[in-house]
Amino acid sequence: MSAPANIRTWVFDLDNTLYPAPALYDEIGVRMTDYIARKLTLATAEAQELRERYFHQYGATVVGLARHHAIEAGDFLRHVHDADHSVLTPDLELRDLIAALPGRRIIYTNGGGGHAQRVLVSLGLDSVFDAVFDIESCGLAPKPQRESYDCFLAASRVEPTEAIFVEDTLRNLEPAHELGFTTALVGSVHPDPKPAYVDHWAVDVKTLLRGLLA
Repeated sequence: MSAPANIRTWVFDLDNTLYPAPALYDEIGVRMTDYIARKLTLATAEAQELRERYFHQYGATVVGLARHHAIEAGDFLRHVHDADHSVLTPDLELRDLIAALPGRRIIYTNGGGGHAQRVLVSLGLDSVFDAVFDIESCGLAPKPQRESYDCFLAASRVEPTEAIFVEDTLRNLEPAHELGFTTALVGSVHPDPKPAYVDHWAVDVKTLLRGLLA
């Protein structure tokens, strides 16, 4: 496995791509449910059901809350992502691998409220990325909506045919591949059969980068 010679930009998802998210996301999930229950005067079970339904329907819970309940998106995103980052520790090997990548390096995430920036600091990766593009950067359009990708490309001036897109979520790679990105899936489960829109697969991001840099 090696990266195509024409790659000029490296685009990374954040959660479950650069780090295993469950330790942090368990708390974020609880904060989401509590926020919804409090704001909409719902029982915990009802709030959790609504949270999950909007996530699957829109790609991000905040979209449904803003659209159907007039929830202020910025307030929701800041509150739910104000989690305990002490569960994260710097990953020096990952930092060195990303620093060795030629060209620009960009985070593209459905998170918001400063979440990406805080996670990068906690992982010791804030110095190796050139930009962060989150759900608030494009009016709450989340991956895998095509509007989100179009907005990302316009804002970042990335040429997809000269970029690689690294994700842990299959459904977010298909639109990227259609736009011309080289795509890479990371995760412990190998898709079988591997979809045509996945160019590379590795068990985790460090294994992927070691192979692409070889």
